Order: sequence, then structure tokens, then C-alpha cells
Amino acid sequence: MSSLDRRDGGGYGPRGDDHPDNPINISTENLLALDELSDDSTPPTPRFLQDQGTYRYFKWIPMPIRRVSKAAVKWAKGPEPPQIHTIKPIFPTIQEYPIRLLDQHVPKRKHRILLLVGYYFFWMFTFALVMRQSTFATKIEDWGTPLDIGCGNTYWASGNGCGLNGNDCRPFAGSGLAFRCPADCAKTKVLNYRAVGAQEIIYRPFVIGGPSDEGTSAIYRSDSFICGAAIHAGVIDNTQGGCGVVSLAGQHRDYKSSDHNGIKSVGFDSSFPSSFTFREGIECTATDPRWQLLFVSLSFTIVLSLFTTSPGIFFFSIFTGLFFHVGLASDPPYSNSTAGLVSNILGKFLPAAFCAFVIYKYMGVERNLTGLTAQIEKTVLWLGGCWVGALTNYTFDWIPIQRLNAHDLQQQPGAKLALAIIIIVLVTIVVKQIFFFRAEGRLIKYLGIYGIFLAGILVSLLLPGLSLRIHHYILALLLLPGTSIQTRPALFYQGLLVGFFINGIARWGFDAVLQTQAALQGDAPYNSLLPKISQPFIQLGQNVSSISFSWLPPPEPFDGISVLVNDVERFRGYTDEGFASDKHFVWIKDPEIIEPEYFRFAYMEGSRSWDYTKAGIWNEDGSWTEMQSGSSKVKSRSEEVL
Repeated sequence: MSSLDRRDGGGYGPRGDDHPDNPINISTENLLALDELSDDSTPPTPRFLQDQGTYRYFKWIPMPIRRVSKAAVKWAKGPEPPQIHTIKPIFPTIQEYPIRLLDQHVPKRKHRILLLVGYYFFWMFTFALVMRQSTFATKIEDWGTPLDIGCGNTYWASGNGCGLNGNDCRPFAGSGLAFRCPADCAKTKVLNYRAVGAQEIIYRPFVIGGPSDEGTSAIYRSDSFICGAAIHAGVIDNTQGGCGVVSLAGQHRDYKSSDHNGIKSVGFDSSFPSSFTFREGIECTATDPRWQLLFVSLSFTIVLSLFTTSPGIFFFSIFTGLFFHVGLASDPPYSNSTAGLVSNILGKFLPAAFCAFVIYKYMGVERNLTGLTAQIEKTVLWLGGCWVGALTNYTFDWIPIQRLNAHDLQQQPGAKLALAIIIIVLVTIVVKQIFFFRAEGRLIKYLGIYGIFLAGILVSLLLPGLSLRIHHYILALLLLPGTSIQTRPALFYQGLLVGFFINGIARWGFDAVLQTQAALQGDAPYNSLLPKISQPFIQLGQNVSSISFSWLPPPEPFDGISVLVNDVERFRGYTDEGFASDKHFVWIKDPEIIEPEYFRFAYMEGSRSWDYTKAGIWNEDGSWTEMQSGSSKVKSRSEEVL
């Protein structure tokens, strides 16, 4: 091995030529002699030994992959020095005018605090005044004050929810109710298949019946949504809501399908024991306050956005105002009283406020809003995006995805295409954000954060007995850190995601992220065993006709069987009742009534019914149409029975 040249001060130094054993990046300028720093006169480690030590623990990785990884890490670190993004206002004289106006007329801090407190008070007073006026509905003569009902309220529970022969939902006639509906009830739809005769209805308002002919009174099956039927009948307006009087009309036959006021009703060509209609000539005034309150909230938030440069005042004021606006006006959860609604929203607000602090302090909101003087751009992009997200029930209602789960994506028309487009848009946004974060030298940090998020999601997917469900607020919390950069697109994304969070919590609350299959079941079928029904015995007579069914005893763990006739439970038999009551069922009808009859069968386990079969049809001519394979869906989602 070649010897190294000695330096004047003693010790070892690099050779004069470019020998490969020279130490890496050594410079003799402005350096003390080695002897002055240490008593160790050992020569420096040769370059080839340094290179070997660097990759001592990565020798199993091929060299090309090492080179690519090193280049990728170097690229991800970004340029030196980092390029920090800031928004420079377009037309700064115009955008900063509200700030100068405030500085000119309210220069002192204590005066600004008093002005802000007065502004809050005026905002709350105006909001409360408009909302209070809308809570009153005119009394209806002989009926009193209308009762607030939800968009999914019905007189009749689905399946066998009304008990044998519907006795738990009596009376069928001779009763009525003065009611009041909120706005936008036409959007309330069944989200899983719901059986009506031989039909299975999905993704439409559950309204069965209507006017038989033009000019006749509309009559509806009692399991129809009352508010949806009132819109269809023209009693109330979908945009403003309204009030009226509904009356039970007893048994009815041959419910006609029709298309009125944006709702296409379902037809049913057989009989049902309970129906309702709406009283004509009723004078009643009641309107939903959401559009008036939208004007109030929008006006106050815009003014606040234009005149404040404090990130904290801006964010927490907007968050609080929009939270109560969504919960009390634009998308309120169902409640039968204003006091109950306010109690509901206050219960959600405290944990939501804690989340708001975390979002502001640690998810980039404070960073994005600090030093921002582009008042108009902030109002249009951040505040505008926040309103778009908070009004999700209007702004994104056109997207054909009701719930983000595999079951809905499979059965809802257009859902897969819509999801594909959303994913493409999100990927495009993510790629652009990556370049912004790289330029600021923060990409590796945020890749680590999202790596932790991804690992948490993967672990959640592997937990036995639990299913991961991504709600509005979870999606917002996952994506918000990726908006922590002061660019115009990021302002809009951040406001939009904060709006998503507000809408999700104010409307639905902090629903669990990990849920059991039972919690996710909803109104979907259980995929349980179905009874095997033998070919029925039919007798046609001049005075009476009958159809008789028989079946094998139910297997374990079932102990009985339930039979629906025309969507009403007409038989429930158990194995311990004796006399073979659980093995036979006979249905009799008047032969002069020319209409089909629909039969469904389900196993019972105690008082609980499992999946019903699809409908078998006893046709008008007395013939029998076999039921198709598979279960029938007779349960409904989020309905309330009066």
C-alpha cells in the first residue's frame, strides 16, 4: 500500500495526487492540525472502507435499487433553500381595503373587541329571531297546532312490524293528524330494496298510490312516507315544506302510479287494510327556515371574513357559525321539537370544538391563514369551499353515491363510474400537492404522517368481526394535513374539508369508525335460510276461493314461520303450539274480487322474523306463479311510525 505524505505539523494528510485512498471531502483550509485536536495520529479511513461501512446493513439490496432509493430521497428532500409558498394578493389595493378601513375607523384593540362582541350578538340575535318565527305554524280549525314530523314518518311499519293482521298499527280509519313537514323531503329515499307486491323499490321516495284519475282525491298506502305523499299530492311544497291534515281512509284497492311534483309514486294492484288521504281546503301557514337562515349566515360570515385578518378569530367564528347553521337549519337531524334539536346540537358541539382546535393548530389551518391579507380571495376560496362542504346535502346530492360501501356501489346505477372519476380527481390533486410540499422541504415529513394513516387503515381492515367505515368527518381528518400549504388551491381544499367535517358531525354525530356487521346491517337482507314451500293447493268456487300452503318444519335455530299476504302479516305459527299450526296456512278470498294476491314466507326465531322469500302470486285467473329464488326485502331504512 502506498504511504501517505507527512504534514509539517506531524500526523498524516492526503497525498498530493488524486489517490483513491484519500479521505472524502477533506480540506486543509481553515482547519487545525490533527495533533491540535486529538492525540490520535491514526490515519483517516480510506474511501473504499467508508463506502463499505455506509452500506454495511444494506448489502442484500441490489446496487441499482440503492441508487434509485438514494436519488428518490434526495429528490423528496426538495431544493436548498426551501421555497416557501405565500399568496400575494391580486389587486392588493382592493383586497386590503377592508383592513385599512378598519384601521382607520377602529384603530384601538379594545374598541375592536367590543365591535366583535357586538357583531357576534347581532348575528346570534338575527339567527334566533328568524328561526323562532319559523317555528310557529297557524292553528288549523278543529285540528289544532300541526305536529312536526320527519321526512320518513309513516302510519304503517314495514314487514311484520305492525304485528299479526296489522293490529299494532290500528286504527285503520276514522283518525287523522295535523302535520308539518320540513323542506326537501323529496330527497328521502329507500336505500335498500323494499318490496311492494312483486316489485322491489330502491333509490326513490317510498310513496305508494296517488290520484286514480285527474281531478280525483289522492289516496296512498299507509306505509308511504307521509311528507313525500304530501309533496306528490301538492299539499306542501318541497322547497319550503308546509303543513296540512292527513286522514286515515281504511282499506283500499288498486293504488295507481303517477308522476307529480317531482315524485313518481309506486303502483300496487291489490288491496291493503290501511290508507290515508289529505283533507282539502285546509288553511295552514308554515315554512321551513333554512333558506332565510342561509341568507343570514352567509351574509355574516362573508362580512367577518372580509374584515378580519386574525386566523383564530376567523376560523373559530366560521366553524361555530356553520356548525349551528347545519345542525339547526340546512341539514338538521330529526327532532320533534326545537328544544330537542338545540339539545342535540349542543351535545355534539363540545367534542367538535376540541376537534376544531386540533384542526386549527396541527392540521395546517393556522399556517395557511397566518399572514394572509388577500381578503377577497380568502373569502371566495376558503370560506366558499367551507360553505360548499357544509351544504353537502345540496352541493353533492347529484353524485350517485349514497353510502361509500361495497354493497351500495354494486347496486346503485352510476356509482362505480362516479367513484372512478372521484378517485382520478383526488389522485390529480394529491400529485400536485406533493410537488408543493417538496418545494417547501416538508414532503418526507408528510409522507411519514400518511404512512401512519395508511398503516392504521390496514390494521383496521384486518381486525376480526369489525368493519372499517369512512364517514364524512373521518375523510376530512385524513385529508386535511395535506392542505397545510399557503396556495390558492390548498385554501379551497382546506375550506371544503372543514365543511365536510362540520356537516358530518352536525348531522350524524361521531359515528364509530369500526363497526360490527350487526351495526352495518341496516335494512339489508340477512342472507338467512328461506322456507321451502310446496306447490299450493288452490280451490276456486262461486262463493269462496282458497289457497292452501304447506312446508317442512323449520330447522334449528328457527322455531316458527311468518306469512305476509299483500305485504301484511296474516299468519305466524310456532313449533310448540301443536296441531301442526306451523306447517299449514290457508288464505280465503271472495271470487268476485278480481285482483292478484302476493305471498311471502320467512322463518321466525322468537318474535324476530328473518329474510322473507320473494313474492309468489295468486293471479286474477286463479293460477299460481312460483316465487323466484332469493330473499325479498321488506324492511325500510330510518322510518318512524306515527
